[in-house]
Amino acid sequence: MDWSTRLFRTALLAVANRPALEAWAVKYGPKLGADRFIAGTTAAEALEQVARLNGQGIAATLDYLGESVLEPDRAEESRQAYIGLLAAIDERRLDANVSLKPSQMGLAIREELALNNIRCIVQEGKRRGLFVRIDMENTPYTDATIRLVRQLHAEGLANVGAVIQAYLRRSEADVMSLTEAGINLRLVKGAYKEPAALAYPAMSDVNESLRRLIRMRLDSGVYTAVATHDDAIIDWTCEYAKRRGIASDRFEFQMLYGIRTPLQQSLARLGYRVRCYVPFGERWYPYFVRRLAERPANLWFVLKNGMRG
Repeated sequence: MDWSTRLFRTALLAVANRPALEAWAVKYGPKLGADRFIAGTTAAEALEQVARLNGQGIAATLDYLGESVLEPDRAEESRQAYIGLLAAIDERRLDANVSLKPSQMGLAIREELALNNIRCIVQEGKRRGLFVRIDMENTPYTDATIRLVRQLHAEGLANVGAVIQAYLRRSEADVMSLTEAGINLRLVKGAYKEPAALAYPAMSDVNESLRRLIRMRLDSGVYTAVATHDDAIIDWTCEYAKRRGIASDRFEFQMLYGIRTPLQQSLARLGYRVRCYVPFGERWYPYFVRRLAERPANLWFVLKNGMRG
């Protein structure tokens, strides 16, 4: 990542939680093309997109957007929304699971509150034979998020998994520990603004870290999701799995809704398991800004739509 790209990313992430900009974006964002990355504001809209993806041989993980909740009532509202979402997936027999953010469930209020809310969702998922992914947020939440996942797994809820961000210097130790516990992981590069003391600033180091983590997980045999749009990482993963005789049903590729759709379709046709991360909801602004920060091309897409409007 060169200095200009790093500056661009830092500037965008700095505005991810600005209420005034969020209000403007919610009003005008869809007209500018933000809806390319968001599957709608309602569960019904998102479920229709999941059905469409399933028809192309692509699985999905649904994410009801929301984070940094500071009121217990809002955390409870999110819990009920996810329980309803699991019921809808089951009733429609969709090839999908769900992802949620612990701060959406009250982690910024009290860890026990978040644990209880998430436990209800994971228990409902287990009852319906559905998996629940606990997303990883920025570093103030890392230790608590891992504790939540380990606690639920220890309670016999094996249908819960975590996310590890390769750009964090601590991630190799976390992967080793979570792998020993047999916990399903999604591996990502990472999309939050973090200090260099905690995260690798150079993309070359992040990529090398991600390869190390993928290697560790594929060799372990514990099911793993490799979440990337990076051709080099995808090709490397396919080649490594083939060379080591690792069956394609022991891992999957995950990509974001609206990004590199032809690649998702191509990998699915080749027989790889592909899962599309399908976000929806009215609180889409922080998620959207992080997507713009990841790739300058995403911002160019939005600006182009604005100029056409």
